[in-house]
Amino acid sequence: MSQNGKKRYAMVGTGGRAPMFLDPLVETYGEVGDLVGLCDVNPARLEHYRRRLAEMGYHDVPTWDAAEFDRMIESTKPDCVIVTTVDAFHHEYVIRAMDLGCDAITEKPMTIDDEKCRAILDCIERTGRNLRVTFNYRWGPGPTRVRELIQEGTIGEIIHVDLDYLLNTSHGADYFRRWHREKDKSGGLMVHKATHHFDLVNWWIDAVPETVFGMGRLAFYGRENAERRGLEVKYDRYAGQDTVDDPFALDLAEDEKMRELYLEPEKHDGYHRDQNVFGDGITIEDTMSVLVRYRTGVVLNYSLNAYLPREGFNVSFNGTKGRLEYQEIHGSHIIAGQSTEELGEEMSWESQIVVHPMFGKAYKIEIEEAEGGHGGGDPMLQEQIFATSPKPDPWGRNAGHGQGAASILIGIAANHSFRTGLPVAIRDLCPKLGDASRLSDLP
Repeated sequence: MSQNGKKRYAMVGTGGRAPMFLDPLVETYGEVGDLVGLCDVNPARLEHYRRRLAEMGYHDVPTWDAAEFDRMIESTKPDCVIVTTVDAFHHEYVIRAMDLGCDAITEKPMTIDDEKCRAILDCIERTGRNLRVTFNYRWGPGPTRVRELIQEGTIGEIIHVDLDYLLNTSHGADYFRRWHREKDKSGGLMVHKATHHFDLVNWWIDAVPETVFGMGRLAFYGRENAERRGLEVKYDRYAGQDTVDDPFALDLAEDEKMRELYLEPEKHDGYHRDQNVFGDGITIEDTMSVLVRYRTGVVLNYSLNAYLPREGFNVSFNGTKGRLEYQEIHGSHIIAGQSTEELGEEMSWESQIVVHPMFGKAYKIEIEEAEGGHGGGDPMLQEQIFATSPKPDPWGRNAGHGQGAASILIGIAANHSFRTGLPVAIRDLCPKLGDASRLSDLP
């Protein structure tokens, strides 16, 4: 804690997710929190955020190369370290921060494989430090209302859940342009993206996963799939190419933020943010189906596809007293050549809940509207992170290391199942998750 009574924060990883934490800390919670250090492997990205903070009227924040992480901690003495690096390195900085006496906050996913997950849990047991995993989806008004209805017993005891998630050819394709396309960096979409969805289900039904079986493949993106469909792959990345007829192309020079965060910093680390979605080197899946059995007996049927013309998800809960259906539509139907400006109001976040009683007429449930990212969830989560006295949370939306582990272990188990063709027991991957059946019994 600073002499002025403010809580001290340092951040490692200054990519596209950094503003989720930096902006509220500077603009809204500056009276109770202080940013004391920034750390990254790329000096150009660090400089981008130094300029950004200066433009916001914030004090000069010292920056450090990632190799100097320990020096940053020793010099700035933060109370908490915010980790927003490439997913594969979350565990390194979470563990090192805790060993140096700090608590940690990590962007989801907590980490990408079972070995790294066990290492984090071992460190927490060894140091007694706290880890928060930022599941902003939980905080949206729609998901919160679903949780409330289930907890109230609106459809009785939950027996079965279906969740179908759709990623479109804008958002979904973007995972195949950047580092997420390599499974050893992201854990694949089963971990990086689906951790959101698995966490929601875990939290909605208040259950800990037990067994996972899955099938997944790269069926749409990648050179082999493109050539099988008669498409010629002319370039490895989009920069410097004639991409006028390529609806998947990304021009980093067109957007100031993308240019400063990724195009100009290339000379320092060689990272290309605009790789061709039909190029080589993709090791993740784009088509996935997973079955999960929970310790409570509930079964989840989940699918994720990353190349569709629209985005959002449909989830249905089947219970002893009826069925509850929840739908979210994110953004718009994708039309080749149509700009974001042309889409206009279609770029919305719409949701609805319908309850089908066992022996009664179906009815809709009203959902409050909220402003902010992730359907209004981001500002509420940011308040919980940074405010000295955040509003009470009757729905248990804050998540620690145990609940963070329960989420990623479904995707990690699915990755094992993809490789072996066999069901995978969560307990075999991570015995330290314990024997609890209810998610609310995990930290």
